[in-house]
Parts: sequence; structure tokens; C-alpha cells
Amino acid sequence: MLITIDNLSKSFGQDEILKNIKMTVNEKGRYGLIGVNGAGKSTLLKVITGSLTHDSGELVKKPGLTLGYLEQNSGLERNSTIIDEMRRVFDDVLEAEARLRSLEAEMSSLTDQTSDEYRRIFSEYNRTQAYFDSRDGYNIDVKIKTILNGMGFGDKDMQTIISTLSGGEKTRLAIARLLLEEPELLILDEPTNHLDFRTLKWLEDYLMLYSGAILAVSHDRYFLDKIVTHIYEMERGRLFSYAGNYSKYLPQKAERRAREQKEYEIQQAEIAHMQEYIDKNMARSSTSNSAKSRLKALEAMDILERPDGDLKAMKLKFEHTKEPYKDVLTVQNLEIAVGEEKVKLCDNINVAVKRGEKIAIIGDNGIGKSSFLKIIQGIIPKTRGEVEWGKNVSLSYYEQENLNLNPEKIALDELWDRFPDCPETEIRRALGNVLLTKDDVYKPVKVISGGERAKLAFCILMLEKSNVLILDEPTNHLDLTSKEVLEKALCEFGGTLIFVSHDRYLLNKVPDKIMEITADGAEIYNGNFDYYREVCERKAAELAEIAAAAALEAAQNNKKTTIEGGFRSKEQRRLDAQRKNRIKELERLIDEAETRLSELEEEMTREEVFSDYQLMAEKCNETDNLRKALDDYLEEWTTLED
Repeated sequence: MLITIDNLSKSFGQDEILKNIKMTVNEKGRYGLIGVNGAGKSTLLKVITGSLTHDSGELVKKPGLTLGYLEQNSGLERNSTIIDEMRRVFDDVLEAEARLRSLEAEMSSLTDQTSDEYRRIFSEYNRTQAYFDSRDGYNIDVKIKTILNGMGFGDKDMQTIISTLSGGEKTRLAIARLLLEEPELLILDEPTNHLDFRTLKWLEDYLMLYSGAILAVSHDRYFLDKIVTHIYEMERGRLFSYAGNYSKYLPQKAERRAREQKEYEIQQAEIAHMQEYIDKNMARSSTSNSAKSRLKALEAMDILERPDGDLKAMKLKFEHTKEPYKDVLTVQNLEIAVGEEKVKLCDNINVAVKRGEKIAIIGDNGIGKSSFLKIIQGIIPKTRGEVEWGKNVSLSYYEQENLNLNPEKIALDELWDRFPDCPETEIRRALGNVLLTKDDVYKPVKVISGGERAKLAFCILMLEKSNVLILDEPTNHLDLTSKEVLEKALCEFGGTLIFVSHDRYLLNKVPDKIMEITADGAEIYNGNFDYYREVCERKAAELAEIAAAAALEAAQNNKKTTIEGGFRSKEQRRLDAQRKNRIKELERLIDEAETRLSELEEEMTREEVFSDYQLMAEKCNETDNLRKALDDYLEEWTTLED
């Protein structure tokens, strides 16, 4: 058990944020922490990590627990390079390696290997070498390269200064550094933000095999389904526990609410019955004792609190007032180029959108998905290709960061100025449907939260009643409950939907087509995200089979050519025979070296060896020489095989 929390509470002033929290984190456990924005998730994480103190209750950690925490805005050394930032994780191991080289130099300078000074240096060398080996020091660069490749830095110059990276790249680099640290408990706050599908899949596969425990705050339902085996939900300051992933949590929560409501109603009925009996019989001498007995029982009863209802969720319903013609949008040979220099991102995009279709657009970060949405609306000019909208089409656009909202206006005026003919009651009702009420409607757009700005934008979309919705990352800034509401509204929308999203759960539920944009164009998949993945995996498998078959055919042709045509000269035959013989000899030498190294490692653990400084020095020298020879053998063997 890594962490145990019992009856923990935390308040800020009069606001009790955490109420009697109970929580257990076991070794190798996989936990998801969910809850609406402001529920107290980050507060709980900060208490666990020690950056905040709690007011009451107990928090017990395993002695010596190593804990890694990825916050939403993790800081990196801005002036450091990518490779230096990663190698900082191994500072102690690298210091040990440098010390080994220094000790080796000191030992080589001493001629008397029986002197006390030599024995002292040699003893330190053995201790340092043992530590270096225990931390797998020889594989530091391999680990760094593996993690950086997986997190999307394979093509990045390792000498890049961190301050020049984008926000998303810094987040990915912070995750990479944390994975290299390999703490016993990995705490991640929204780890899937800024990750493309390829990096997401790599991270999920890596975390599934991670040797430590994981506690993740996430609004990514697909991630929660794949990674976690236990859900903790923060609600109104209390923490509820559910076994299973996100999909299993949903019915369990509904069952818990129904059970609590039923138990409350049964008890209330029992209380009413007892009170009625007491009221009728307390004054009668023949039944007063019985009434007093029931009164005592009633006073001793543990009264259940009325169960809290579901948290209020926003209400979304997208309607349209007129029907477009069947052909809604036709795009032909479209090129996407951005910036003053018109840097080309992709080309040859062709797509035909019909009335009522729901098309999701996916692709690597920076490939031009958002630019595509803007080009088809005429917000930014196209450099080449044709875009034609059908008749009777009306458009509504949800911009990813809601930059089309006026930051200086209050929320009420932002909506009312767009729809001046709407009565105030209708405007306020619309705002109330997205949970913008009371003082919130008088706040400037620039000070309300990202989630509130998103809801204000949805409010505009509902009132515009367009028959084509164009949405760019609509689930950003939304909590899980709001995502579920949006998902349902989009599924029920009777018009045409064109949207960009990284939300794989949404991509499974809403679209009937997936359009993947690549540098060479766009490919349409007639299904949801899981269908798209199946097709891609099938294509990859087919390509692998074709490559394997081609390699086999080439090998057979080479063999046939050799048998039928022979070599061009005796010299070629002699050289090839020499090469094969040398390969066999190298394989023998490699086996012998590896066997001898294993024997030496075992011998150096014996007391009669490590207590004899001169003998131990001989064993260490032999070990170093064997390792160098083994490296040479392997390099030569690889060259000859190639």
C-alpha cells in the first residue's frame, strides 16, 4: 500500500473543499480521479504531494515513497536543451559514471596495488560500480531515446532550447521527463492534452506496462477506459469510489444514487409511521410506555441525510429552421497553405458532404485541420482548389479558443448584441441553460473560465439555428458531464456536422464518417474512430505481409541466382567463405565473452574474492577488457551480417 487517506478534510476560509475523504492507493494500482471543474481534484492532489497541508484526518505514505507529479502547467528549465533536460533525471548516475572514470585514472597511476591508498580507491570503485549497475547506467541514452521517440520528439534536434518549444511540446517533454524518473506513484493531471493520436497510443501502451502505480486526473474518457481500473469521483467535496474503468463507473453511479434514494425514502416512511404512533399514543396511559419506547428508538436512529441529486448540467439542443439541398459542400483539389509566406501544409483535399452527414476531421498536429475549417468558410483565403457550398446552407462556427468572442463585453451583452431582437427573458433563459446565471452573466468574457466561454459559444450556436455546424475541438475546456451533454446534443442534431476533434470517445459516438488529413490529401472512412483504427491496423498488417513476402521472394531469387548462375569469380567465392567463417568465429567469441562475464560477476560476489583487493582488481580489469572486446565483436558481426 502506497498511500492511505482517512477522514481527511481541507477548507479555505468558510469553504470546505474536501470533506472526510477516504482513499487508498495500492502498489501498481491504476486510478482515475474525475469530477466537475472546481470540485477539488487539484486540491486533493496537492495535499497528496505535500504542497498543501490538510486540516484534519490522516494521510499515511509508504516510507521512502517516490512520487512524480505532472501538473497541468509543469515547469521545465527554459534555458536548457531537450537532451540536457532529460539527462538531468540521471544526474546521480552520470556523476557516478564520472567518478568511475576518475577512480580508474587514480588506480592506474598507483604502482603498488597492495597499498592502503589503492585499497581505499578500489573499495570506493566497487561501491560506485555496483550503484551504477543497479541504476542501469549503461542504458541511459537508450531509455531517453525510446521515451522521446514515443512522445513525438524523434525528428526534433536534441539541442533545441526548451524556451523555443510550443506549449504542447513543453507538456509532452514534461511527461517524457517524468516517465524517465520512473517513480513508484505517477500522478498525472490531464496528461492527454496536446497529444496527437499516435503519441496518445504510445503513451497508453507505455502506461499499461508501467511498473508503478498511476493516479490520473483526466477528462479523456477513452484514456480512462483503457488505462484505469478504479475511478474516484470528487463531488461536492466528497470522494466516491467505483471499481472499474469509466464505462463501468457510469452504471455504478446510477445504481448508487438509486439505492441511496430508496434507502432514504424507506427510512423517511418508517420515521413518519413511528412519529404518527407516538403522537397518537403518548397521552394514553395504556399505550404511553409503548410510545415512549418508540420515541427512544426514534431518537437513537441514525438519520440518513437526503441524497444530493445529480449536479446541475447544462442543456443543449441544436435546431435549424431551414433545410439545405442534398449537396451541402464540395471541395476539390484544395491546398492548405498558411502564413504570409504561404507554407504548404497539405494538398489535393477532395470531399463531398451531403445533407445530414456528420463528418469528423482528424490528422497530426499542425497538418492544417483548423485551417481547413477556416478556408471552407472563407475566413482565410485558399491558395488553390475549389470550395462550393450548396443552396440554402446556413453556417455556425465554434472556434477552438473562442477568439470570436469579444473579451471586453460582459457575457449577457455578448449574446444580446448578436440577437438584439430576442427578449431579455429568452436571452437569460439561454444563458441559464448553459449554467451562466446570476453574477456570472455580468462578468467580462475575458475573466470567465475556459469552460464558461465554451458554454457561451454553444449558447450562440443554439440561437443561430443554422443547418450546418462547424466545430473546432468543441470538447476542450469541458468537464465529463458537459462532454456527455454535448455528445448527446450533437447526436440528436438533424443538420450537417463538420468538426475537428481529438476526443476519441466523441469520435466514436457522433460521426458517421472520419476524414483523415495528411500531407498528400484526405481519406474518408465510412465509420467511427474504432472503425478507422481497425482499417488502419488492417492496412498496416497487409503492408507488413507484402514487405515480408517481397523480402522472402528476394531472398529466394538471390539463392536461385547463386545456385544457377554461380559466382562471377573464384575470388568472390573465397571472400564470401571468409566472411561466413568469420561470422561463425565471432558468434563463438561473443558466446564465450558473455559466458565469462557472467562467471566474473558471480565470482566478484564471493567473499574470498572481494576481500582480496589484488584479486578483485584483476577481476575488474578482466571485466573491463571483456566488455570492450564484446563491443568490438558485436560491431564487426553486425557489419559482416549487413
